[in-house]
Amino acid sequence: MKEATIEIEKTATILKLLGDKTRLTMVKMLDSNDCCVCEFVEVFKASQPAISQHLRKLKDAGIVKETRRGQWIIYSLNKDSDHYSLVENILQYLPNQDYRIKELEEQGLRISCE
Repeated sequence: MKEATIEIEKTATILKLLGDKTRLTMVKMLDSNDCCVCEFVEVFKASQPAISQHLRKLKDAGIVKETRRGQWIIYSLNKDSDHYSLVENILQYLPNQDYRIKELEEQGLRISCE
């Protein structure tokens, strides 16, 4: 079963990243919705640099990927990552976060950067 295993070091890094409540919530949100930085800024009431730092760490670990849409960068889960099955297994135990996206929509702030 070699192909299904990942190194302990890499697993520890991913678990450490997901051990942060904000990053874990972001990843759960990305499980069902692609988002841009401005949406996370609104949801977490955090500064854009702070949100970007979280996303950079997740991207560097291969957990999320980014797609450019015009001048905006949209983040999504990296389902092609070697570690996606680990992340997916963790996410299945977490409550759905779609209500956060719904709140953004109701406030007219969903993809407010477009």
